[in-house]
Amino acid sequence: MTPLVLLPGMMCDARLFGPQIAALSGQVPIHLAPISDDDIVEDLAARILKNAPRRFALAGLSMGGIVAMEVFRQAPERVDRLGLLDTNPRAELEEIRQGREPQIRKVRAGHLREVMRDELKPNYLADGPNKGAVLDLCMEMALDLGADVFERQSRALQRRPDQQETLASVSVPTLIVMGKEDRLCPRDRHERMHELIPHSVFRIIEGAGHLPTLEQPQAVNTALLEWLNR
Repeated sequence: MTPLVLLPGMMCDARLFGPQIAALSGQVPIHLAPISDDDIVEDLAARILKNAPRRFALAGLSMGGIVAMEVFRQAPERVDRLGLLDTNPRAELEEIRQGREPQIRKVRAGHLREVMRDELKPNYLADGPNKGAVLDLCMEMALDLGADVFERQSRALQRRPDQQETLASVSVPTLIVMGKEDRLCPRDRHERMHELIPHSVFRIIEGAGHLPTLEQPQAVNTALLEWLNR
């Protein structure tokens, strides 16, 4: 089976896809590509392509999905199929771009934990019995990655290109997934991606917010397996 490259979201690492790696690694070669070493989306995508298999399935969540779209734009012939989870094809809105500046200043001043706790994490998840454990894992990932990664990723998101034209050119099997209660990347963004990509499959995950890979892993695993076997 074609190798699967997974791209995590902002301030996340391989642990974001822990349940998927556990469920799928016996069936498909899995590569986790970090998106933490550059502050421009185009450079992040070029770095992934430099290290990725010759041809691969590609799935990214949130910022990982944004980078995945740029990977496809740069090298569509290498992407066997595309998975876009809880993400956004549009350039950053000006008010959100400006809102990142005070966050960056706070993080530079040593307050990464507080920014994650007060400004980012409350927007991530749906209510449920596993919410506390998932939030704790998000904090662990963020603190392990640290302030420099936060700033680089924030800058990359601020300057990211609009990818709607890119998505209109996609002809490979494409899966679009969102947690039903995702407040960061709402439903209209996913409906727009589904509209742009002919024959894409759109799955809404019940009982999940922005991180369905951790909130409802079995539902996401099922959707990914169907997509990989299409």
